[in-house]
Amino acid sequence: MSSSVSPPGTGTAPGSKSKQPQSPFRKRGSLQYNASPVELRGARHLLTSQHSLPGIPVALKQPIDLRTSMDGKYKEIAEELFSRSLAESEMRSAPYEFPEDSPIEQLEERRQRLERQISQDVKFEPDILLRAKQEFMKTDSATDLEYLKDEDQASYYLERELIPEREYQRVSISGEEKCGVPFTDLLDAAKCVVKALFIREKYMGESLQSFCPTTARYLQELSDRPLGACDEDVPETTAGSLTQTCTLHTKLNFGFWCLGLSRSTELDLPYTDLREYIADMNMMMALIINGPVKSFCYRRLQYLSSKFQMHILLNEMKELAEQKKVPHRDFYNIRKVDTHIHASSCMNQKHLLRFIKRAMKKFPKEIVHVEQGRGQTLMEVFDSMNLTAFDLSVDTLDMHADRNTFHRFDKFNAKYNPIGESILREIFIKTDNHVEGKYFGHIIKEVMADLEESKYQNVELRLSIYGRCRDEWDKLAKWAVMHHVYSDNVRWLVQVPRLFDVYHTKKQLSSFQEMLENIFMPLFEVTVHPGSHPELHLFLQHVVGFDSVDDESKPEQHIFNLDSPLPASWTGEENPPYSYYLYYTYANMTVLNHLRRQRGFNTFVLRPHCGEAGPIHHLVSGFMLSENISHGLLLRKAPVLQYLYYLAQVGIAMSPLSNNSLFLSYHRNPLLEYLSRGLPVSLSTDDPLQFHFTKVRPPPCQGSQGEPLMEEYSIAAQVWKLSSCDMCELARNSVLMSGFSHKVKSNWLGPYFGKEGREGNDIRRTNVPDIRVAYRYETMCEELNLIIQAIRTDQLETIEEEACLTMKDDRNH
Repeated sequence: MSSSVSPPGTGTAPGSKSKQPQSPFRKRGSLQYNASPVELRGARHLLTSQHSLPGIPVALKQPIDLRTSMDGKYKEIAEELFSRSLAESEMRSAPYEFPEDSPIEQLEERRQRLERQISQDVKFEPDILLRAKQEFMKTDSATDLEYLKDEDQASYYLERELIPEREYQRVSISGEEKCGVPFTDLLDAAKCVVKALFIREKYMGESLQSFCPTTARYLQELSDRPLGACDEDVPETTAGSLTQTCTLHTKLNFGFWCLGLSRSTELDLPYTDLREYIADMNMMMALIINGPVKSFCYRRLQYLSSKFQMHILLNEMKELAEQKKVPHRDFYNIRKVDTHIHASSCMNQKHLLRFIKRAMKKFPKEIVHVEQGRGQTLMEVFDSMNLTAFDLSVDTLDMHADRNTFHRFDKFNAKYNPIGESILREIFIKTDNHVEGKYFGHIIKEVMADLEESKYQNVELRLSIYGRCRDEWDKLAKWAVMHHVYSDNVRWLVQVPRLFDVYHTKKQLSSFQEMLENIFMPLFEVTVHPGSHPELHLFLQHVVGFDSVDDESKPEQHIFNLDSPLPASWTGEENPPYSYYLYYTYANMTVLNHLRRQRGFNTFVLRPHCGEAGPIHHLVSGFMLSENISHGLLLRKAPVLQYLYYLAQVGIAMSPLSNNSLFLSYHRNPLLEYLSRGLPVSLSTDDPLQFHFTKVRPPPCQGSQGEPLMEEYSIAAQVWKLSSCDMCELARNSVLMSGFSHKVKSNWLGPYFGKEGREGNDIRRTNVPDIRVAYRYETMCEELNLIIQAIRTDQLETIEEEACLTMKDDRNH
């Protein structure tokens, strides 16, 4: 293999003769300088095999044949794989290995090179640096550069467009069969991958969830219908025009809701057909065990890892120099979002301990619990345990996960009980209790106050709706409004525990349909008539999505297929499988989203716990139905799914400290592997009460929530030797995949954050170098171009063969 890394500005000498290759597959395995981003955005060359005939025009927008040899066997293979997953707890796969970091001996040389680079920048750009310094001296850090008005921003972006893109060292593979597999295997794998991407795009469009615009733009070449514009087709009407005239009439059809505004009319709201979903899931299950596709995806993932290591070796110092030129901004004052954290454990142990002691001193006579018809005060509750405020300590609470919780989810759930007493959990960290969640509301507000003081940290807290009774939503909304648990730094997700079997055993539910009714019926009612649940209507304005939670490692005895009972018929004690829960949550959310969009209200997304443990098909359901997922550990064992998650840019909120105590040791966590390959991952805390220690406030202060998210970042940086650029990229990913509004993200990331590539990055706000963003974008475009143009090449050859046959027939006649 010949290799060359070309510096910026190199080209062919004038007068030299150079042949334009007929195909990118012509020369095997040569390493050369990559094309510029302008060429990537412009015309792309088709991939042609050795049998292509020159001179035949390409017919655009021809029907694309995505059929493969596996089409007739999808159902049988999927059922076999489902059955195998019941017997095997985990799938086996070869581990991935990566090169070690660069030697420490080169640090001094890099430092000197950086100093020379900075001195050159100062020499050639003194005016820009001087103006930035002068403006920065006028700015108070507390205002966070709010002096940048609209006209200043416009001039900045105008100057940025005029300045040519800062070049960096690019590495690419060119030549025939550059993906390392024969063209026939590439074509078969490309068709399977494109099929899977079209499936995800379909379900994201139906439910009004977001789909990666870069991927949609490439898929558009193979589709006649517009992609990525589904949510614009739904007309918006004002809420006031329908509030007083609508009457809700509903019926449950195949487990999801059909709605009407009157007896004679029915809303035409899209929904997901069960048969179509089962067929798509079977196809996806067969795809992930297809041998040639697994080989292709594994090779591409290894290539992405190696390419990133080359990028770091060649451009690490340039990225650092670009960050140092940004005034004021660093990792500590860029926005970060904890995209996976549960409200009942959002505080650390010390915070909860001090809060309990304060409550015992301030409200000792308040009745907090009713036992056998008799009220108990807070002091009486602790007296029954033979405890005083002085006796309490962090060790007494015993709420931290330890080595005994590893692969023991039951013991981990027991850690939610302070001192091992469920009554204290009900009193202090529940919203529905005798004191109407008073203490829990107060401690949540203290957490919010700490977040507002830190300014740059934000969270998306999970609250539970169990589906046991119809008034759960009203009670939760009443708690939120009564205790004013609102903050600009906080958004809410609603998690639905997968505990139907427990509720059915306790005679709280008769069927799965009743559980769905309890979860979704109040949401449809408040959407059609906000006045029927005014507090819920207000609360839903700050809810961004649904989560599905429970122990994924539980064995599943049922395979979700067309023979599975409908929700109304699911009356046994057996718990439905993961994919069953996810499908019916998605189907009802889809109908609800379209109704809310027509009414002018905010819509929701699906962001479940997925791939933490259990069978691999959980990740298949997550890929098809979810905008983002939490954990995703099992992707390390499924190269096909991991490659699909990369191409579709499915966000993954990862919690290494949580995984370390429950399912996977820290050094085996795949976060660094995912980050190097370009998957959009973020760091999250999951349960600070169980996993984190940090405390930044001194005892005299009321709150002592600390900074568990910063603890997560600091440990990751130490263990994996993350650079400042890596950490800022993780923080930017967390904002992008969060549920905060477009307006808020524009303020945090820049007004053009939705654009592709470096145009969507504002280093003054994100502290992510344009070099890193450009590398991610160009690499993804190369991968998408590889698979799309392989299919287009096959289409071209089909047209050429048909043309040859037509010419032969004409000669015969």
